[in-house]
Amino acid sequence: MISRLRGTPASRSGDGLVLDVGGVGYLVATTRSALRRAEGMGEVTLETYLHVREDTLQLYGFADTAERELFLHLLGVSGIGPKVALAVVSSSAPGELRRAIALGDAARFQAIPGIGKKTAERIVLELKGSIADAIEPGGIEPISSDLVAREALVELGYSILEAERALARIDPELPAEERVREALRSAA
Repeated sequence: MISRLRGTPASRSGDGLVLDVGGVGYLVATTRSALRRAEGMGEVTLETYLHVREDTLQLYGFADTAERELFLHLLGVSGIGPKVALAVVSSSAPGELRRAIALGDAARFQAIPGIGKKTAERIVLELKGSIADAIEPGGIEPISSDLVAREALVELGYSILEAERALARIDPELPAEERVREALRSAA
């Protein structure tokens, strides 16, 4: 298993990069955060996972071990392959995704392109126990104000993705009601 690579980013492809390690170029499909980390760097270290199929070997790269661990959990969900798992891990920080799973927030995953309602529900259902066990006690507030604000915007006609984008531009320390007001003001 290739678990980590350190090298020079040689070129960037659609959803990954070629990492030059000792004169050998490895094509690595990476998360967005790993791509951002590699930009402008002379040398970068990526946590990796080698996916082996009978017809191909594919390297997946991550900014840190938390991304790789979440990716591996997702591969254990029935019907989730490495491309979908990479899309999920690329969509948000691992802590946010773990929180969404622990809170049973399947709608969070439906906002990711390529994830339908049944797949999102399966992710939450199959990972809720193992992910919740991996989070420190007290690491999740019982009701997320971000979730409350997002749901309020959805009720007002926003799509889940539109609501998350609107809320991303607003101070997360504000109460949910104020965040909704600010999102509505900025849309007007």
